[in-house]
Amino acid sequence: MKKFSILVCLSCLCTSFSYAQVINCDDPTSSSLKKICSDQFADIRQNLNTQSVTAFLISDAPQRLLVDTHQLWLNRLQQCKSLACYQQQMDFRIDDLNFYTSLNQSLTQHYLKFEHGTIAKQPVHLQVHQLSKDKIKIEGIAYRNPNNRIETQTISFLAYTTPDQKQNITDNENNCHYQFNFQKAILSVKSENKACNRFVGVYRVYD
Repeated sequence: MKKFSILVCLSCLCTSFSYAQVINCDDPTSSSLKKICSDQFADIRQNLNTQSVTAFLISDAPQRLLVDTHQLWLNRLQQCKSLACYQQQMDFRIDDLNFYTSLNQSLTQHYLKFEHGTIAKQPVHLQVHQLSKDKIKIEGIAYRNPNNRIETQTISFLAYTTPDQKQNITDNENNCHYQFNFQKAILSVKSENKACNRFVGVYRVYD
């Protein structure tokens, strides 16, 4: 029985390592990977790989979320046109992984925007945090061109509400009003204001 338990633990550990999205520089297949596999990024690349493995081993965030957000990050990385952009994107990913690792994710629901059955080409990530029995925090980030100035690379979303008022949400960042329709596996977000369309759409929950 003891041997069986050890084998199960080793199997789980191997599974986590197989899912962990580390940067493999043995045979970089794209120009962006060739850039970040250069010697000047060696230290931050090692840090990123360490954080990735750590997140998959100890974070209680859904593993599918870690995989999909890694792919979204790679997509942004491929858009970079400068070394500064590569550096910023690697820093951002390390911050994301630290967030997934350091905070209790069991009280947070993660949503990614989907279009035509796949993750939206202009990604949006919403997080619904249960702060207490009577208080909910909703925050989000809509990603833009990573070559923009750092303050214009993303659009932020922030709202506070209660379990009884989850349908009508006001984004404090942009003073936009939304209708949130929470269903079992998806979240539908609508707004009558066309200027608020960046966060409008259908989202898939990660649990």
